[in-house]
Amino acid sequence: MEQNMTAYQRVHHLTTVLNRYRHEYYNLNAPTVEDQVYDRLFDELAALEKETGIRMGNSPTQTVGYPAVSKLKKTTHTIPLLSLDKTKSSEELLAFMGEQGVLLMLKLDGLTIKLTYENGVLQEASTRGDGDEGEIVTHNVTGITGIPSHIPFKGRLVVTGEAFIRPSDFAVLQATLVDSNGKPYKNGRNLAAGSVRLLDAKVCKERRINFMAFSVLEGFDNLALKSERLMQLWSLGFTVCHYLKSNRKMKLEELDMGIKMLQDYAKKYDVPIDGIVMSYNDVAYSKSCGRTEHHYKDGLAFKFEDDLFKTKLQTIEWTPTRTGEISPVAIFDTVEIDGCSVSRASLHNLSFIEALELRPGNRIIVSKRNMIIPHVEENLDRGAFDLQSVIPAKCPCCGEPTRIHINGETNGTKTLFCDNPACETRRLRQFVHFVGEKAMNIEGLSEGTLEKLIGRGFLHSFMDIYQLDRYKDEVIKMDGYGERSWQRLWDAIQRSRDTTFERYMIAMDIPMVGNTASRTLSRQFNASLEAFEDAIFQQFDFTQLPDFGETLHKNIHAWFQSEENWYTWAELRNFVTIAPPVAPVPIAVPGNPFMGKTVVVTGKVEPYSRTGINAKIEALGARAGSSVSSKTDYLICGENAGSKLEKAQSLGITVLTPAEFFRMIGE
Repeated sequence: MEQNMTAYQRVHHLTTVLNRYRHEYYNLNAPTVEDQVYDRLFDELAALEKETGIRMGNSPTQTVGYPAVSKLKKTTHTIPLLSLDKTKSSEELLAFMGEQGVLLMLKLDGLTIKLTYENGVLQEASTRGDGDEGEIVTHNVTGITGIPSHIPFKGRLVVTGEAFIRPSDFAVLQATLVDSNGKPYKNGRNLAAGSVRLLDAKVCKERRINFMAFSVLEGFDNLALKSERLMQLWSLGFTVCHYLKSNRKMKLEELDMGIKMLQDYAKKYDVPIDGIVMSYNDVAYSKSCGRTEHHYKDGLAFKFEDDLFKTKLQTIEWTPTRTGEISPVAIFDTVEIDGCSVSRASLHNLSFIEALELRPGNRIIVSKRNMIIPHVEENLDRGAFDLQSVIPAKCPCCGEPTRIHINGETNGTKTLFCDNPACETRRLRQFVHFVGEKAMNIEGLSEGTLEKLIGRGFLHSFMDIYQLDRYKDEVIKMDGYGERSWQRLWDAIQRSRDTTFERYMIAMDIPMVGNTASRTLSRQFNASLEAFEDAIFQQFDFTQLPDFGETLHKNIHAWFQSEENWYTWAELRNFVTIAPPVAPVPIAVPGNPFMGKTVVVTGKVEPYSRTGINAKIEALGARAGSSVSSKTDYLICGENAGSKLEKAQSLGITVLTPAEFFRMIGE
């Protein structure tokens, strides 16, 4: 046995070497060793497999051929195989770590596989699928390097890991293989994912798939740490994904150094990665963190950068919004990003299109910025661009002439507008906003239903919603409706009559007046529409309110300069009742650190909605801000945090995880 090589490492080594010799002999007709050498190594492997109880799925002592199946059967994951939340900020990783011991592990770029063992024998290998249901790929174990078919372990053991293709192998395969569309594979991840799901294990073997374990889902219950469980996997014949362990809170420079070390390791050993994963090491603490529908909350994936994908712009779709602005959306050939099919991305405005010189037919580069929002990054076919030839001369909805608007300045942002107030799509969007959850909250008035009601002439103004009973008989006869459906809708309309100052303000759709601004106005005017009207008549200076700038001040006064808007504001009040303000129930916290402070929230803080968490902040005697500034005292950074985090860090503002915030208030 080679020096310093353990028995299970020798099993791995001999399996790999003998498979290579066998390939040279049978497939290439060019053996590099004598038969006696092959036989001696073969006998050594057979003896070691018997001694250790470890046998790899592709062991030459067992595989006479490679099985094939007619189709892939489904399997249910009793423990869902969810993903992790993501970040591109090492500062967020540090905040996530808190005081807990963590593992920093390579984020392998391939396909997640689950292996289920009973009393030392592999029973099932399956893909992650949608997290709840995957496909059984046990037959392909013989064609994948690194998966044991027999292990010296009694009882049940469930292991998850990644099937991947090494970058050097992909470079070779890419020159000869094409996908189902006859095109070369764009990356090793897609090729690995497709290969693992092949029906013929012999073809899978030719794709040079490797497997590394990264987690123990079931088994080793006596071990309290993930790192201890991973160490046990080594002794069972698994190759474990490389990781670093920290038992104490790290400094930022230490964390960055650890990330760099893992990157260097992956490059040196030809391992494909697209990031680093941080997870809590303590198993019990990890379970206590819970989960969302999308991901477990005991880990955070650090992405190096947004993946870029080449595709072709097919067309630009133009849709009128409720403000009259016509929004451009890029429609391009579908690309797979982070496991999702992406074929659309907002083009924002005419200035964005002009800057990239975008025309249908161009080759473009797209990404998912911050792993969330599809974005067109670059145009590879610039030149011969003319803005007028790209934009529609008439509104695609009503056919009225369009207008290019420049945002108040010669070099301001260019947008496209439809000025027709009767434009059906624009009007529909206004109704959709009005009945929405944050506004009047009328359940049952979906966009489809509104479109039918408007199309039949039942709705011309918001007030018509509260007089819809005039058309009860006609509504009941509509497709999908009947007496019960009508009654549910009418009951929802009646419930919406009792509303709040904030909802009424949001329903009016004054530009930039959303949850936070409406809440500030409610406090300022004691939830009185009459007091707010008086302020409008007296030209109240809204810039004196927190987070109200000059633009918002002008938006409010400009909105009330419209006769139609005034009419809607005044008439709608005859159909609704505004509830008096409800003071938040104070939360008693010893030494309350938030009293009198300004606290801003970014991202999702479960189990609260944004309105709910802001109400809790105000109940602490703090002010719930909407934007980060030098006056902000704390930023609570939840899931899918936005640009507020970066600004808070640049200003030196204290950033709290939701867990830290709840601990500070005794929850």
